Amino acid sequence: MEQALTTASSKAYVRREPAQELPPPASMVGVVGWLRANLLSSPGNIALTVVAGLIALWIIPGFVRFLITDAVWTGADREACIAKNGVVPGACWAFVKDRISFFIYGFYPFEARWRVDVFFVLGAIGVTWMLWLKAPRRDIGLIYFLVVLPLTVYGLLSGNNPLGFLSYPYDVWKFAVDLFYGNAVFVPIKLAVNISISLYFFWFNLAFDSGWILWFPVLPVLGIIFSALFLFLGVLIARLAGISSPLDLVFGAAVVVALTLFGRWLDPVWPIIGPIPVDTAKWGGLMVTLVVAGVGIVASLPLGILLALGRRSKLPVVKFFSVMFIEFVRGVPLITVLFMANTMLPLFMPDGWNVDKLLRALVGIGLFASAYMAEVVRAGLQALPKGQYEGAMAVGLGYWQMMRLIILPQALKVTIPNIVNTYIGLFKDTSLLLIVGIFDFLKAIETARIDPQWAAPTTSPTGYAFAAIVYFMFCYGMASYARATERRLSVADKR
Repeated sequence: MEQALTTASSKAYVRREPAQELPPPASMVGVVGWLRANLLSSPGNIALTVVAGLIALWIIPGFVRFLITDAVWTGADREACIAKNGVVPGACWAFVKDRISFFIYGFYPFEARWRVDVFFVLGAIGVTWMLWLKAPRRDIGLIYFLVVLPLTVYGLLSGNNPLGFLSYPYDVWKFAVDLFYGNAVFVPIKLAVNISISLYFFWFNLAFDSGWILWFPVLPVLGIIFSALFLFLGVLIARLAGISSPLDLVFGAAVVVALTLFGRWLDPVWPIIGPIPVDTAKWGGLMVTLVVAGVGIVASLPLGILLALGRRSKLPVVKFFSVMFIEFVRGVPLITVLFMANTMLPLFMPDGWNVDKLLRALVGIGLFASAYMAEVVRAGLQALPKGQYEGAMAVGLGYWQMMRLIILPQALKVTIPNIVNTYIGLFKDTSLLLIVGIFDFLKAIETARIDPQWAAPTTSPTGYAFAAIVYFMFCYGMASYARATERRLSVADKR
């Protein structure tokens, strides 16, 4: 018996190498496999695919003929785009080619359009620096994007001193110091007050000129608040430069003093060394659309976060004002907000003080978008389980530490689709600026299409098709980046 078992075991065969893998069936891979899995997986799916294919065959050829095959690509005037011998041409791309600079720059002076080109380049650098995950020193990129870029772009496009707001408060604070302390005031006190002026809104100087003496008691308080904000900026720059506390406070104060002195010195000589001023009434085209959309997108998220936190606050006053602001702004359409900013805001200003029309639109769109963003962020905050808050408090984190390190990163991750959806809606809503007389991208197309030189049946459809293509490119770019961000952040959630 034992001999038989030994003989059987000696003849047993055990594979020492895995069997060679066979290729999958041809019907399960490649184009055929994708079609079977996505378009032909069930009778219902097959029916939907057939219906969608028929609709595509009905619509797409007409678009292709109008936009490409029958389109007019060259020409000097309307004669190239009108029907000849009974043949109706397609899109008049010659019109777009002839008016492309007008679509981009509007009425911006031709000799100064290089400044707009520099704005596009600087903006592209800032966006790339912030969105490219492997970009070096993205912390410095944040300072560039939020501080350096806005001031530089304002100085370029307007031709005004970008640090001019630092010089106006200087006179206000100097007047206040001389009034209270006289000329015998100690130098440290004057220095401390002059440091604060760099954080001051320029319109308080105009308030004094207009006789708004009621603002006088508020000046020191606001000076301290804005001084603290700029001092925080200086400390942040110090930390980025590798300077640690307590020297970072000294360095931050030095930054504030340097900005103050530089702004004070730059204001009187700017007309000599700076570019020629260009009134915002001459701004137009795609440039204005990008400026307004960029300001609204950048301002809406931080303001929306503050409003969302305020609405969930346990402080009754903070919660009341947050709720009232959000509900009031969301309760009216954007065009109403723009009309109010354009027509009603000047009624509350002092005599002789006129707020720029574009600035009114920027403020209106920024506040409107921040109200909607507040509800998006609040949805993310409420989506987190209560254990996240309790765990953060259990390890001894304060409120702001808990929000910055634990809660907000998770809430914003959850609401990425909604945030980007708000951004896309905001970018498209900039087309409403034409109703209040601001010369945006769509207004430029509206103006160019009624030009008698290009009066043809296909001129208007071509202009609107070009606008749709441009808007789609920007919106699809934002959506694609959001999808990539979602895939990157959802790795940890996969099972």
